[in-house]
Amino acid sequence: MNISEKHAIQQLQRVNGAGELTVKNSGERTRIDKFYQLGSAKIRFPKPTTSTLEAVLINTAGGLTGGDRISWRAFAGNNCDLTLTTQASEKVYKSTGGIASANIQLSGGRNASLSWLPQDTILFDNSAITRNIEVDLDPTAHCLIVEPLTFGRKAMGEEVRNCRFRDSWNIRVDGKLVHSERFMLDGDATAVLAESAVAGGATAMATVLFVGPNAFSRLPEVRDCLSPLDAIAGASAMQFDQTGKLLARIVAEDGYSLRYALAPLIKLLNGKAGLPKIWAT
Repeated sequence: MNISEKHAIQQLQRVNGAGELTVKNSGERTRIDKFYQLGSAKIRFPKPTTSTLEAVLINTAGGLTGGDRISWRAFAGNNCDLTLTTQASEKVYKSTGGIASANIQLSGGRNASLSWLPQDTILFDNSAITRNIEVDLDPTAHCLIVEPLTFGRKAMGEEVRNCRFRDSWNIRVDGKLVHSERFMLDGDATAVLAESAVAGGATAMATVLFVGPNAFSRLPEVRDCLSPLDAIAGASAMQFDQTGKLLARIVAEDGYSLRYALAPLIKLLNGKAGLPKIWAT
């Protein structure tokens, strides 16, 4: 094998996907205004049963590994109701070099309702990914963000002894930052999660963020929803001048238990749209 052939083998094809969606209110229903997809990023729309539009995001590559890139952008116009979910769990596989990246940009106009409800991201051993979530909202808009995260598949006996995961969120209302968080895990995830002050051996967790004018008032019912769960969970809320935010964290034994815990909470906070159809399959 000559040098050029070896170089060709090393230059593995990388995922480069991008999907963009803009929706508008027409005839008291949310309808597609602009729609774009590139590479492995695809968007499909189940037949609507309410005025809400549900969009299913698909990565046809079947997962991400080092050097892969995928991005999603969505804008819900005035008086729109848009739910974004995924066809399946996003799997982040072992990296042979480089770091995968996922970038999400969401915007909600006046009186819009925007929900980001992907199924869980599964991190495998030796995976590496950086994720960024940027959200811009009108003060009258509501936004629900649910991000489940699973470290390996417990039923398969998988352990994540080495991974690199960096997560960054910035949520702005009327241009002002109302929520920002950074999460980083670099090293032996199984050992870190085994610590009693971290996850006590649990392998799945989720962050639930609800932003909107009535977010603060929803805290009692959210806590009532979390209290009977077979999971470690907590919620808090803050009120700002024009809007509020509610933040919940859930830690569960595995991905299945986490999904079971999230379903009633999503039904509660996602209004008339409820739980995405694909979550129930």
